[in-house]
Order: sequence, then structure tokens, then C-alpha cells
Amino acid sequence: MISVIILTKNEENDLPRCLDALRWCDDVHVVDSGSTDTTVNIARKSGAKVHENPFSSFGVQRNWSLDHCAPKHPWILFLDADEVANEEFVQAMTKAVREAADSTAGFYCCWKFIFADRWLKRCDSFPKWQFRLMRQGRARFADFGHGQKEADVKGDIKYLQTPYDHHALSKGFGPWLDRHNRYATQEAAVRLNTAIAWREVFSPHGSKRNKALKPLVSRVPGWPLIRFGITYFLCLGFLEGRPGFIYCANLAYYEFLIRIKMRELKAKRLLK
Repeated sequence: MISVIILTKNEENDLPRCLDALRWCDDVHVVDSGSTDTTVNIARKSGAKVHENPFSSFGVQRNWSLDHCAPKHPWILFLDADEVANEEFVQAMTKAVREAADSTAGFYCCWKFIFADRWLKRCDSFPKWQFRLMRQGRARFADFGHGQKEADVKGDIKYLQTPYDHHALSKGFGPWLDRHNRYATQEAAVRLNTAIAWREVFSPHGSKRNKALKPLVSRVPGWPLIRFGITYFLCLGFLEGRPGFIYCANLAYYEFLIRIKMRELKAKRLLK
């Protein structure tokens, strides 16, 4: 009923946990983009089908996967190696696709952000939505900031309320900061070039509202500090202990990086 596609690069630490939770699936595909560790061997040993394609962006890589993996089931779940389809999520997902109307093209999914063995529900502003579960042939992907969003959707997109697990900090904060420094460059360009869509800012759909808010809040004076205050105090992130404080502080730093890079882009444009 459901095929799974996992994008990887040097994921030998996280991939075993991800694959171990997919024993229910008989059609797992790993799309690797040049791993130099044991990622590919781990995938093959698990029985997953391995494909290789150089990475240029998340949207491009997911579309390449749709075109070249030949999933055998009508529904496709996209995962990253640091994500785990826990039992509750699998049950809810299976029920959702079994009962989905013909007009349903896919589902927005959300995650539990896990840090230091704790779900940071408040700090991570749960739920955050991404288009991860789709019916074959009913949607594509387009790049958006450092990630992707749905494109060419043929039908409706519903919401799957039960979250999967996201272990984004499993490798420590060093790799997380390096990765988000790169992401900040992409986010800065998108936020600077995206007009504020006021209608979507007030949309009842969180997936649309969150995307629309980014170019707006990035122009608010002191936004990185405000971001920390919202997540740590207003959203009660302080109840999640030291992991909550560390994560909220790093989210504020990420927004600070985006602001710096937006200013750099503006300065370069003025010099042209």
C-alpha cells in the first residue's frame, strides 16, 4: 500500500534506526547522493533498493526519486535518515490512505522534535507541517528556501495529525549549526525575494501560514530575540528544561544568521 523513499548522504549513524522502524514496508528505496561512509552498505544489507544521484536541492532530489525509483505501491512516504516512522504514526498513516477519497492527492505530516531523549513539543512550535505522504502521480515538489514545498498538485492535501519522530540533533549541535549556516543563505535569498502574501498570513492552514510568515517576521526589528521570547516564554519552552533552552537559543541564532545574510544580499544589490 505504501512505498518509502529516504534521501541520504553520510547517514551511517541515523539510517539503521530509520530502517529498523520500516520493517512493515516491503518497498523501501534509499536515494544516496555520494556517501563516503557505510550508508549504502547499511541500506543494501537491510534489503532496501539503493539509487544514487548527485544532490542539488531537496525539491530536485525528491522529483528525481519519483521519476527513477519506480515505487510499486500507490502511496509514497518520504523520510530523511534522522526521522523515524513510529508505530502510532504508521497506524494513523495506514488508516488515512486506506480511507482517503479519490480526490486526495496526499497529506501534510508533522514531527516530534526529539533532543536528549525528550520531545520538545513547545520549543519547536508543534505542529510543523511538510508534504511527505503523496499518491503517485498526483504531485511534484518545488524548492522553497533550504527545503521544498508541494507543486503541481492534482487534488486535495489533507493533514495527518499523528507525528513521526525527528532526531535532527542526533549528531550533535556542531553538524546542526554547519547545516543551518548553509540553510540560512538559502532562506535569506527566498525571504528577501518573496512578497508578503497577506491572505496566506491569515490562512487557517498552518502549512500555508508558516511559509507566508517568514518574509514578514524577517523584517521585524529584533526578530531573533523576539523568536527566542516566543518559543521559550510564550510557548512555555522553559518547561522543557535545559534541552529546551539550548534549542530555543539556537533557533534565535539561526534567525540572526538569516538577518545577517539578508543584509549582505541587499548590500551586494546596491553595489551593482
